[in-house]
Amino acid sequence: MSSASTAVLQPFDIVIVGGAMAGASLALGLAKLNQGRTQTLSIALIEAHQADDSHPGFDARSIAIAHGSIFELERLGIWPKLSHLGTAIADIHISDRGHFGMTELNAKPLGLPALGQVVELAQVGKVLFEQLQQANISLFCPAKLSQLTTDTDGHYLTLDDGSRLSAKLLVAADGANSVVRQQLNQGADSIDFNQSAIVANIQTDQPHQNCAYERFTETGPLALLPMGNVKGMQAKNSARLSLVWAVSPAQAQQLAHTDEADFLQQLQQAFGHRVGRFTQVGKRVTYPLTLTTMARPIFHRCVFIGNAAQTLHPIAGQGFNLGLRDVVGLIKVIESELNRQPTTDKNLDAETKTDAAIDVGTSAILHQYLASRQSDRDSTLRNIEFLVRGFSNQHWPLVAGRSIGLRLLSWLPPLKRPVAQIAMGWR
Repeated sequence: MSSASTAVLQPFDIVIVGGAMAGASLALGLAKLNQGRTQTLSIALIEAHQADDSHPGFDARSIAIAHGSIFELERLGIWPKLSHLGTAIADIHISDRGHFGMTELNAKPLGLPALGQVVELAQVGKVLFEQLQQANISLFCPAKLSQLTTDTDGHYLTLDDGSRLSAKLLVAADGANSVVRQQLNQGADSIDFNQSAIVANIQTDQPHQNCAYERFTETGPLALLPMGNVKGMQAKNSARLSLVWAVSPAQAQQLAHTDEADFLQQLQQAFGHRVGRFTQVGKRVTYPLTLTTMARPIFHRCVFIGNAAQTLHPIAGQGFNLGLRDVVGLIKVIESELNRQPTTDKNLDAETKTDAAIDVGTSAILHQYLASRQSDRDSTLRNIEFLVRGFSNQHWPLVAGRSIGLRLLSWLPPLKRPVAQIAMGWR
């Protein structure tokens, strides 16, 4: 292992720090962008953890990938490798506990096979890392960023294994507690909702019929996502669902440590019996719920994407879907820059072609990315905060207003389409 002082500096056009969902998707999308081009980008990905059960980005959670995100993952060449892991969401049932507000969003009237797909992150992580190892990407894993310095032309990274890298463009995809953000002294605004999420896999005594549920309770939203059955389950009379339950921090601690029977009884009381009787619960994990955002997710030759740029409350399941739109937006801006570059002279030798100037870290490119993402990002953040505050509030005018709103969606089906389009990530 070379020391930081003696290791050879390895130059890259783009270095991505963080290889969970957003970072891995970006690396694979950029590798696909390179295909068939004379001038290509050199790409490095730094990831601190192997893709196993210890990886915090590929843990026991499940996420809903919206229909629009599936479309983008198809274009990036990623979804064909993941599709076998998905469980379709045919319907979304939305209700307000203790009140008359209720509605459903359905794929069939929209002419779609599904509103989205549910995947288990632990399974996805293994597949993505297999793709990363096969792609034309320099993968540094496991490795952590130890030191970051900056000058006019780029960033210089030292890893904990002694490797030294330079980047014309640095992409921070390293999560809510971004080390890159800390190293560059970039701040982020945070709203504490005074809620924590209980996350677990649940088994019921009835099939889920590919229906997802969003139930608003006094403490916060309770979401259930349909999951595929595993070996040993009786598929005809049972089902697995992924639970995300927002409660107060004190209640989260109580629910995390109470016995299984008591937990299931409290869950049944909060949710009701629309999916039958809850019979088993897997490992329970708690997460504090905040809304953390960077006002400007760019810096000198650096872009922040996914949870490094904004960490969302899990209500409406928009976290990864917004992060993927960051990924797609950045790739489009870089592709536009590559297409603008003059074609390399065919008479030049290979070495001259390789050294042709491609700079994707310029201020113009970063501001073009920022402008392309601002509207979608701002509206999503506003909607999330509105939903959290509006549906966790028991003030009667708000309760009446949201109940009427949900009922209007049921009574007037044309109103559902714009709501469904937002839920599916159509922009």
